[in-house]
Amino acid sequence: MNILHIAAHLGGGVGKAHSSLCSADSSSIKRSYLLLEPPRDLRHVDLLRQLGADVVVAPDRETISLMAAKADIVQVEWWNHPRLYQCLCETAWPKMRTLFWSHISGIAAPYLPTGLLTVDDRFVFSSECSFAAPNVATLPPATRSKFSVVNSGFGLPPWTVEGGRRNRNSISYLGTVDFAKMSPDIFRVADEAATSEAPVRLWGEVSPLSEVVHTAAAMRDPRRVRFMGHTDNPADVFAQTSIFLYLLQPEHLGTAENALTEAMSSGCVPVVFNNPAEAAIVEDGRTGYVVSSIAEATERLRWMMRNPEAVAEMGRKAADHIATTRMPVSSATAFEKIYADLLQVEKRRTDFRSRLGNTAAEWFLSTKTLAGATPEKLDLRTGGRAAKGTIDHFLTCFPEDTSLLSLIAEPTDDDWSPDRPNYLSRDREFVVA
Repeated sequence: MNILHIAAHLGGGVGKAHSSLCSADSSSIKRSYLLLEPPRDLRHVDLLRQLGADVVVAPDRETISLMAAKADIVQVEWWNHPRLYQCLCETAWPKMRTLFWSHISGIAAPYLPTGLLTVDDRFVFSSECSFAAPNVATLPPATRSKFSVVNSGFGLPPWTVEGGRRNRNSISYLGTVDFAKMSPDIFRVADEAATSEAPVRLWGEVSPLSEVVHTAAAMRDPRRVRFMGHTDNPADVFAQTSIFLYLLQPEHLGTAENALTEAMSSGCVPVVFNNPAEAAIVEDGRTGYVVSSIAEATERLRWMMRNPEAVAEMGRKAADHIATTRMPVSSATAFEKIYADLLQVEKRRTDFRSRLGNTAAEWFLSTKTLAGATPEKLDLRTGGRAAKGTIDHFLTCFPEDTSLLSLIAEPTDDDWSPDRPNYLSRDREFVVA
């Protein structure tokens, strides 16, 4: 069975998911990958090639079409990346069986394209939380019943998990150290419940000029957090951690939450806000704690520090839970069943322009609103960091596109300020994830 994957790139969680899946595949599955952009991080690409997958980088439209025609199934790794929209809408597609695996939740912007949710083939979520997305929840039951969920975040292999050196009151956060995802409330909780002797250790790259660093400096006692920087060995961090304080923004776009899943598989007990993605992973009171406020998080963290034995027991339950529900073999088996079902369907052509839009502006706006809001009602200011799916990300990919340029006004001096820590300089040399 030949599966052709189309992805913008294989960095971060998507690359990790696929290298894990390939390692658990049966011999009947042959995977090939078309990457629409040259990868900046080759770790997962190299591993996929070692596992026998073919990887083609930045192919032309003819190559994409020819490879799609030869594949039994074409699997699109979906998130709101401009190159995915362009590829789908500007390629002369042959008849094919199409499967979309979504790596964003769609609960808030960026939304899942409604036109893709109603395609004739298959749309697969990477978290149960996507059933709460506004344009999913309102679909007819018959349409919703066609959706599947295949997890894309996996626990660490058992041989990498060793908690003998665990500090009973060690508190860690590992992940994106940026308020694009991490909640600033983590500093208020640390100020109230952590101590200078038992600080919250923040693992992940961070700019010394970032808003995160400024927020930490403004704490009542900044010694209650400690910036640890990037680590190439998360397993070692988790082996020394008892409490995983993973407080995220309420409208982050993640689903798999690799750091959370890996921490739990290592015996760490998480404290998370009741955001849909985290609540789909953590069972409150059994494998961790799901809290709804700063006050609740603070009180829970204080209790955990007073009760290390209870925390250790819950950590064992968390590790057991992940080992039985969120390992690569489970997702590989789930996909094999979906593929077998999809093979019973005849190949067909799909007009993706009619489902996604004809212009880059339509593609971009569809990620921001489901109600037909006009651009004036959206924050389309340029000058910001070209993070995933932003107007600046689309402009980086399509700098001369008149439909995009018509959405924005010329930046003023106020839009370009070196004092705005999450913004780039006026040279607009973007680096996009």
